[in-house]
Amino acid sequence: MTVRLGLSLPQMRQYSLGTDVPDVARAAERIGYESLWVFERALFPEPATQGLYGLEGVPWPERYRGVADPLVTLTLAAAVTERARLGSSVLVAPLHNPFQLAKSLASLDAASGGRVVAGLGTGWSLDEYAAAGVRPFEERGRVLDEIIEVCRAVWGPDPVHYDGRITKIASAVVGPKPARPIPIMLGAHGGKALRRLVDHADGWLPVGMGAEQLATQWRELRDLAAERGRQEPIETVLRVNAVYTLKAYDGSDRRPFQGSVDQIVEDLVAHAAVGLEEILIDLQATPRDARELKDVAAEVYEKARAAGV
Repeated sequence: MTVRLGLSLPQMRQYSLGTDVPDVARAAERIGYESLWVFERALFPEPATQGLYGLEGVPWPERYRGVADPLVTLTLAAAVTERARLGSSVLVAPLHNPFQLAKSLASLDAASGGRVVAGLGTGWSLDEYAAAGVRPFEERGRVLDEIIEVCRAVWGPDPVHYDGRITKIASAVVGPKPARPIPIMLGAHGGKALRRLVDHADGWLPVGMGAEQLATQWRELRDLAAERGRQEPIETVLRVNAVYTLKAYDGSDRRPFQGSVDQIVEDLVAHAAVGLEEILIDLQATPRDARELKDVAAEVYEKARAAGV
């Protein structure tokens, strides 16, 4: 089965936000990518309170210095494209005021003609929460729950009513409304997060770490959905963090999506066989500039389609 392919927009510091984002967005749509994606890194702590992903002793990569704001990046892309969906994988939702996040996403969806995919997560950085979190790190799950509820309320019919721990809307008209119901997708791992996804979200945003592991996670999620009586299908977009190199990587310990274009495509084929609907390919980390990013993205797309992805 052919899956949809998406491309991450250039947010890292080797790119020019004002010129490279529109340029890459136009090129990606022209190549055939069906969606454009952003991620969120609010800051680069120096020194860091904790390691990458909360793992002790693992340094933050230099490419995380100066990551552009995700919603600004999506807005730039929306202005120069016509068809591609505009998604986040993921916004660290508890770093945002729930009402303002809901209104910003609704405005972007209205402006783009109904193309937004709200991919949300809780994040892991204590430093980001200290700088921007609306509640302490320990309450991140409850904050995400409220954000989902506030989004549904704000995007729904007027007058809007909501009475939560953070957000209080007595009775108000809130516009603009989204052009259509915005899908909420979650980057979720572990029992409580997966139950939240099954009960309250439209879809799942896994990360490609190996085809067998992905297949196991997908099976477990579907089993959980059946246990909890979910009737609606779960949308899926697999995130692939690719480390592109000009020459093939010849190490026996090569990680998935590390190496030449051919090696990346080989891993795409294996992961596509799991049966998810869409694969988001993030290639921005290693190209030197937007021109190289566009060239690599075109080659990956053409070879992936030729390989049946």
